[in-house]
Amino acid sequence: MPSPSVENVVIIGTGCAGLTAAIYTARANLNPLVLEGPLPGGQLTTTSEVENFPGFPQGIDGFQLMQNLREQATRFGARFEQALITTVDFTSMPRKLIAADRVVLAKSVIIATGASPRMTGVPGEKELYGGKGVTTCATCDGAFYRKMDVAVIGGGDSAAEEALFLTRFASKVYLVHRRNELRASKIMADRATSHEKIVCVWDSVPVAVEGVEQGAVSGLRIRHVKSGVESVLPVKGVFVAIGHLPNTQPFVPPLDVDENGYFKPLPGSQIQTKVPGVYVAGDCADHVYRQAITAAGMGCAAAIEAERWLAEHGS
Repeated sequence: MPSPSVENVVIIGTGCAGLTAAIYTARANLNPLVLEGPLPGGQLTTTSEVENFPGFPQGIDGFQLMQNLREQATRFGARFEQALITTVDFTSMPRKLIAADRVVLAKSVIIATGASPRMTGVPGEKELYGGKGVTTCATCDGAFYRKMDVAVIGGGDSAAEEALFLTRFASKVYLVHRRNELRASKIMADRATSHEKIVCVWDSVPVAVEGVEQGAVSGLRIRHVKSGVESVLPVKGVFVAIGHLPNTQPFVPPLDVDENGYFKPLPGSQIQTKVPGVYVAGDCADHVYRQAITAAGMGCAAAIEAERWLAEHGS
């Protein structure tokens, strides 16, 4: 069998970071190969409307936004193939990306595999996720719940931040936590517990999201962990804020990750890894902002750095 050809740049992932990197590298005539995983387009494809991406004053459907980015990348020559990378070999050149049925060789690599939100797994959550009342991003979707009651599940800084953000729109925010105090930092916990719109629901865990038959959230059923008593919070939105799982496992080692599994770029950089010519972008390396526009910016930066690296080392 002939040896596989060596790609100038391989981009792994097709969310905002990956597709922006594809646009930039394609316009630079690098003929990028973009590898799609199990969720082409990333998390935004599950969002009914995106209102905070610049340039769309009336908002845009999440799936349509990602389709637009894909078409833009294709226009300039980006190529798309399905492949789930399971492991890599970065010890030699070209870099080796190994999938179940093939090996992809690349001079430079941009990893933009994103992060998957942790979910509770209770009945109704999956059925009502994405435009039907269950979400994992208050910044993305909070404005859709003006003058409504909502619930936030979680007890860390992310949950406190989500709850506080939602007070700008919602009438009441139930903050549901399995313990009798938040795990969040003291300043965030104090802000959340003292806010007049936030009602802390202590020692409680979700049991089910109600409203599946109607196709929209109508309530959150919870159980008190000490008494076992169940009740229903009459909410229209459920925000799950129990963390994210970065999709970094196939690349560790040789790349470094922090204690939560996010890529650790070199000091002073958001995108450069310790392996020359290998870059990271988007939610797999960003546990702070996790926005479409910041992911796109990282994808742009990674593409420019990859282009410069190839120019210096022979493309």
